[in-house]
Amino acid sequence: MKKILIILLLFNLNFSYVSSIEPEIFVQSTVNRASQVLSQNILKEDKINGLKSIAKETVDIKGIGIYSLGSIRKNLDNDQKQKYFKLFENYFLKSFSSRLSEYTNPKIEVQGKEVLNENYTMVNSILISTSERPEVKIDWRVYTKNPNSPLIRDLIIEGLSLARTQKEEFASIINSNDGNIEALFKTLEEFSKN
Repeated sequence: MKKILIILLLFNLNFSYVSSIEPEIFVQSTVNRASQVLSQNILKEDKINGLKSIAKETVDIKGIGIYSLGSIRKNLDNDQKQKYFKLFENYFLKSFSSRLSEYTNPKIEVQGKEVLNENYTMVNSILISTSERPEVKIDWRVYTKNPNSPLIRDLIIEGLSLARTQKEEFASIINSNDGNIEALFKTLEEFSKN
């Protein structure tokens, strides 16, 4: 019985080791999946739905949402938090997929990685240039606390953090409305409807 337990334990350890995903492979795989959707001869709406599906699996939408709210999140009650997360997910998925759907066949090449700490790895890549667009440097901040299920937390495009930019935009909306979170809710709702 003891031998069986040891064998099972070893099997589980090996299995978890094998099933962990390296951040750079995760990013390249995600990019390849998105590229495959974008290169298909299908309706734009179908491309957008395909991209949304990929984002739900690979992006830490809730984590980005929490970060984007900044310190005001501490003042929200549970109902406001639930409302915000629902609105933010709709906003994020629409914003992300509609922007990306304009590309016909983006070729992104992963070039390396930098382990920042046990929770984060920065994966470096470039969007290959074409006759219509220059080469673009893209860094992916990947949350790796669970190595079996890495998630994208930020994109840094030519040195500009999309998460930080979004956080600043949200703070500006809230501050220009005397700290009223409802103003942000309204903005997110209107964006999702259009």
